[in-house]
Amino acid sequence: MKSAPPDNPMECPFSGSAEAKHLDQNLFAEPPPLTTRDEVLAEARTWLDQFGQEGGAVAPDRWARIEQEVRDRGIWEMSFDELAWSARLAWRNNTRCVGRLFWKALVVRDCRQLGSAEEIAGACFEHLERADNGGKVRPMVTIFAPLAPGEQGIEILNHQLARYAGYRRRDGTVVGEPESLALTQLAQSLGWKGSGEAFDLLPLMIRMPGGEIELFPLPSRCVREVELVHPELPWFQSLGLRWYSVPAISNMRMQAGGLNFDLAPFSGWYMSTEIGARNFADRDRYNMLPVIADRLGLDTSSPRNLWQERALIELNTAVLHSFSEAGVTLVDHHTASEEFVRFVKAEEAQGRPVFANRDWIIPPMAPARCPTWTMDFSNHHVTPNFFYRIPQ
Repeated sequence: MKSAPPDNPMECPFSGSAEAKHLDQNLFAEPPPLTTRDEVLAEARTWLDQFGQEGGAVAPDRWARIEQEVRDRGIWEMSFDELAWSARLAWRNNTRCVGRLFWKALVVRDCRQLGSAEEIAGACFEHLERADNGGKVRPMVTIFAPLAPGEQGIEILNHQLARYAGYRRRDGTVVGEPESLALTQLAQSLGWKGSGEAFDLLPLMIRMPGGEIELFPLPSRCVREVELVHPELPWFQSLGLRWYSVPAISNMRMQAGGLNFDLAPFSGWYMSTEIGARNFADRDRYNMLPVIADRLGLDTSSPRNLWQERALIELNTAVLHSFSEAGVTLVDHHTASEEFVRFVKAEEAQGRPVFANRDWIIPPMAPARCPTWTMDFSNHHVTPNFFYRIPQ
């Protein structure tokens, strides 16, 4: 396994961590994997031209070798430098990410030589541990072998490498993560026995090309969890809330140079509102606002009382405070928005257009107070890029 250090040592956020929001919409909006050798060659030619302009020197016979490999096997093999450059551009081009200012800092792990479920699981666990980096979270991608057009590959069934289970009670209520109900039931049907509690980490589930699914419990060393406390509300700790440090997205593929890297877990660090205004606040997620409002003694009889907004403020205050006290990297939504504006200006200075999905760039809290509120973008997809993987 090879691993590239970041171009600069500063840690880097990947906000907009591809929670399930708008998943169905994006599956249809994004381009599917390439299916013919001619399509692979056309994109590889464009890729090579761009690499020559931005990435480094290109050997005189590089195109001839790429073309021959594609004619022979349907795919071609990137050098490590080509792979690392492609992964960083895939991040730079991703329309859902507000944290692209630091795209050059992405740590790229080359795991193309690994093929068994055990090897893949081990690499994923190492990804979580190394990305956490003692709480100083750093952006990272782990890339496995590309698929030839039409080839059925290995699939990670989890949406994220670390994710909490969800259990439906007999009365219809849910304990834990509602978005994980189906995965939890699948894991249980395969013999996994969870604790039935609200923050029960799911095992990693890997499906091999023949259809067999293998389960791998997450080692405790791989997942750092932050318990939420509030700087001014002592009772907040009794809610028992916690969240993990690394949002490692595992249901996306990387497309670069005509190649489809179907397994390419990607992680950065969280934007605070992803945890405080979505994961814990959404009605179809942990839905904690009514509970917090009740503990605050707020009148919840009418939305005009703004009890939801007041509860949301305290919840996000707890998230920011807790991650700071734990020494775990987290960016607030105002800072992330300002950094995105800097990214846009830097790209424009290089003569490169910036494409973005406004739904993902605008934060869910105080959006009109952020500089991204007045910005307009085209949600146009270019490669290299990270796209949602279509379930097999």
